[in-house]
Parts: sequence; structure tokens; C-alpha cells
Amino acid sequence: MASLRNASPRLRNYFKENYIPQVCEVLLCGLLVTCPQDPLKYLEEMIITIMKSGLKSLLWDMCIDPSMKPKIRRLSETYLEQLFGLDDQLMTPELMIKACTFYTGHLVKTYFCSWKDIVIPHINEDIKTEKIEKAIQYENFRLQKYIFCHWHSYVKGQKKQLKDTLLRIQQIFYSNKLAMILTKWRDKARYNYQKKDDELLLKHELQLRKWRNRIKYKRNAEEHFLFPDRSLSAISLVGEIPVCDISLLPERAILQIFFYLSLRDVVICSQVCHSWMSMTQISLLWNHIDFSTVKNVIMEKYIVSTLQRWRLNVLRLNFRGCSLRLKTLRSVSLCKNLQELNVSDCPTLTDESMRHISEGCPGVLFLNLSNTTITNRTMRLLPRHFHNLQNLSLAYCRKFTDKGLQYLNLGNGCHKLIYLDLSGCTQISVQGFRNIANSCTGIMHLTINDMPTLTDNCLKVLVEKCPHITSVVFLGAPHISDRAFKALSTCNLRKIRFEGNKRITDACFRFIDKHYPNINHIYMVNCKGITDGSLKSLSPLKQLSVLNLANCVRIGDVGLKQFLDGPSSIRIRELNLSNCINLGDASIVKLSERCPHLNYLNLRNCEHVTDLGIECIVNIFSLISLDLSGTDISNEAND
Repeated sequence: MASLRNASPRLRNYFKENYIPQVCEVLLCGLLVTCPQDPLKYLEEMIITIMKSGLKSLLWDMCIDPSMKPKIRRLSETYLEQLFGLDDQLMTPELMIKACTFYTGHLVKTYFCSWKDIVIPHINEDIKTEKIEKAIQYENFRLQKYIFCHWHSYVKGQKKQLKDTLLRIQQIFYSNKLAMILTKWRDKARYNYQKKDDELLLKHELQLRKWRNRIKYKRNAEEHFLFPDRSLSAISLVGEIPVCDISLLPERAILQIFFYLSLRDVVICSQVCHSWMSMTQISLLWNHIDFSTVKNVIMEKYIVSTLQRWRLNVLRLNFRGCSLRLKTLRSVSLCKNLQELNVSDCPTLTDESMRHISEGCPGVLFLNLSNTTITNRTMRLLPRHFHNLQNLSLAYCRKFTDKGLQYLNLGNGCHKLIYLDLSGCTQISVQGFRNIANSCTGIMHLTINDMPTLTDNCLKVLVEKCPHITSVVFLGAPHISDRAFKALSTCNLRKIRFEGNKRITDACFRFIDKHYPNINHIYMVNCKGITDGSLKSLSPLKQLSVLNLANCVRIGDVGLKQFLDGPSSIRIRELNLSNCINLGDASIVKLSERCPHLNYLNLRNCEHVTDLGIECIVNIFSLISLDLSGTDISNEAND
């Protein structure tokens, strides 16, 4: 529009209001080509004409200088008639005007588009150049911003790294400084503690010496009062015995005193005074907490607070018979160093509470779950979390199945299990014992009481993969027979306990003589099939120290004499022959001669033992306990 600056104000305003500037620029450029002498004049005239007559008055040759217009001769009507064949019907003047108007408009449009195509590229080039410059500036700015952002991030990271390094150096410096201070403080505390112990020990020795001297002088004063003729030089030194403050005793002595108290008594002692309170706060005193003694009086919130306070010191917990909520049992998981847990007879113990305990206390070695409602879910938790479990009691837990025992082999398994108690678990079949054998091959002590469903086959499949069994306890297992002892012959048994079995005969003792030379404890109570032949088979055992044959009514003097003739009589320390009604004085006399180390002897209801046998028993000087109730002895023998 630079070319319109020299035009009149009226013309410029008209351009601004009614025409697009670019179109006017095109018209002006066309006039510059066709009217080089005075283009603005022609442009102004043309615009004025358009303003007066409208666009319909626009002709195709208006912008052409008259001197440059082509010399075209107007066609006459004759030529038009010859050319188009005009007549009154075919060609009328109106149609002719329309044709010329269309033709003129077409020419205007054609030339105008041509002028536009020639002139607009120059304008677009200027616009493009402007845009390119702006684009270059924007690109440079964006690039600078991008580089600056990266540089800023790098500098910020370097500063943060430097700051972290300085902070880490400061932490190391303070840690080393603190370690040095703590080391010096610990050495100083040990020195002061040792010095205090030595001073207390010396003080107590002096106090004890004075106490003994005053007792001695008091005794002499009493003797002088009773016997005035005697002289006493130090009567004036007699005085009252000073009161001994146990808080001044060494810590080991205080612990030894409080270990004999129950939890309730310890709590009562802590309320006496400040010194007694400090004595009850010794950490070693809270290694073992027995809540079963106070289960009817203690509130659960005190159990939770106690466990929270001593959670790092507690090693053993006993909740036997405690009816606790799930929240209280969850607090057991705070004791990370727990090694022994007894939750037997807890009616509220569930699989959910055991899950929390197992996740928080992985170091448990002894676990007692007897008489609870646990299921196979708890059995699945045992091998996953209690990897070091050694002692497990599942007595009278009847809600788990053989499949639960199969879970003991999952993960790391319970391969370190040494002691297992399955008393009263009548739901376990032969397959269940086979699962135990596959999972716990290291079992050494096996207890299965009150289980009438226990058979010889159960023990057979168990012993096949558990050769390390050393002690078995089967009280109340009436279906076990001599075949069980034959199956156990592959193990090195040291302890056998049976009770109330009619299928065991003298044949089992022959297995004991041949296969169990190191056995030292035999408990065969109320076994009606045992006779004197069994005692003869036991006589070669050199390690036997405990023998209990109570209620074995078929045992007599012959069998006991044969047993006492062997080497086992020398080491025997405990002998129970109660209700063996066939025993008499003859075997008792032999007993006094062959058992020099006997400590416990029970001859209850042995009716044939008389005063003669008792006179021989007096010669056993190692006796500590003797039961002669129900025997035929007189008052003179008792004296």
C-alpha cells in the first residue's frame, strides 16, 4: 500500500472502508504497467467511476491508456447478422447486450486474475521474508532457552550433588565423633560400674562381718546372763542387727531373688518404693513373662503395654489358658527376639492371629499350640516363617488334617524339628504319619498320648524316614503291639514310656535287649502282658537308670532277682514296683545288696513285704524317697 500514500485523503478512506488493500495494490500495479505516465490519476478516475456507477460500469479496457488501446473496428450489424444469422426471432438486442456483458465480464476476470498472479508473489515474498526472519528469531530464542534449561538443570544437579556430598561428610564426621564419645562413655561406665560393685561387695562383707560379730557377742551376753560366773569382755559391743537393704546388692543377686517370684508378685514389689521399682526394671528379669499366672486378674491393655515396653528383651512368653482378643495377640508380633511361645488352651487363638505372630517372630524355637482351634492355614504358616522351629506341640488340635501335615514340607520346611507332640490328634491317619516322615526327618523325641487310633503301621511309616528317634511316649495307645518295637529297632532309643497296653508282651523286651543297649529310661505301667521274663531280658542293660513297672501284676520275686543279678542294678536310681502284689521280702533283700545308688523306691501295695524286708532297705543310704503305703509292716519297722 506504499503506492497509495500519495493519493487524496478521500480516495484513501474509500480504499480502507470498501476495498481490500491488496486488491487496490494489484490495480495500481496494473496501471503502472499500462499507464506509466500518471497511474494515480487513472486509478482515481476509475475508483470515482466505480463509486458513482458501481461495478457494472467497469470495462475491461478502463485501465489502458487511450494511446495504448488497440485499434479495433466495430463490427457492423451486417457482419453480425452474417456471423450469427441474426433475425427478429433468433437474435434480439437484449440477448446481444447480455452476451457482450458476459464476454466483457469474462475478460475482466481473466485479466484481473493474471494481474493478481503477477503482482501477489512479490507481496508474498516480502511477507515470507518477514516470517522467515521472525521464525529464525523464534528458533534462536527457543534453542537458547533449551540450552539454558539444560545448563540450569546440570548446574542445579551439580549443586545438589555437592550439597549431598557435604551432608554425607558431615554425617560421617558426626557418626565417628559420636562413636568415639560412646566408646569413651562405655569404658568410663564400665569402670564406674565395676568400681561400684567392688565397693558394694566390700561394704556387704564388712556389714556381714559386723553382723556375725554382734550375733556372737549377743549369744555370749545371753550365756553370761544365764551363767553369771562367766566373764564377758565385749558385752558393751552388743547392739541391734542393722537392716539389710537388698537394693544395695549386686544385680546378679537381685535377679536371683526376683526370679523366684511370679509376675503378680513382681508387680506388687514394684509398688513398694522407688528403689524396689528400679530393681524390678532390670531387663534380664523380663526375658521370661508368664501371663498364665495372672490370666484372671490382669487386663489386656496392661499385657499390650508390657509387651510394647519389653519387646526387645522378651525371649519366652506363656499365655496358657488366657482368653485374649485378636488385638492383644497381635502385640506378640512386636517381640522380634521371641524364642519360646506357649499359647496352649487359648480358646480365642485363630489362624489370623497366628499369621501376625509368625510374620513378626521368625526366630521362635519352641511353639506350643496344644488344645487350640488352629487349622491347615496355620500348618501352612509354620514352614514359611518358623525356619528354626525345634519344638512343636499340636496336642489335642483336631481341626487340621493329613494335608496340613503335608504343608510342613513347603519352602524351607520344618527340617530342624526335634520334638513333636501329637497327643489326642485322632484325625491323623497312616498317610498323615507318612507326611510327617517326609517333612521332619530329624525328629528325636516323639510324644503321642491318648490316641486310640494309633497302630503299628503308623509307627512303621514314620520310622522308615526318621531314624534319629531317641525317645517315644505312648500313654493311652492300646493298639500298639510288639511289632512297633520291631519297627523301632532301627532307632537308637534311650527312653520308652507306655501305659495301659495289653498287647505288649515279653517279646518287646527281647527287642530292647538286642537293639537298645543305650536305653536308660523304661516306663511300662499297667501292662498286663509283662512277666518275670521281661525283667530277665532287661538285666544286661548297663545304662538303665529309671525303671517303672507299676501295676504289672505278673511280676514276682524270681524276675526281680534275675534283673538284680545283671549289671543294670548298679546304675539304677529310680525303681517303681507299686501294685506288684507278688513281690516279697526275698527280692527286697536282694535289692538292698545290688542297688547302692538307688534314690527313689516305690513299693506301694506290695502286700507281701514285711518288717524283714524293711530292715534291709535301711541299708540303702542313697535313698531320698520311699513309699511303703499298703504294705504289711508294723509300727516297729517304721520306727
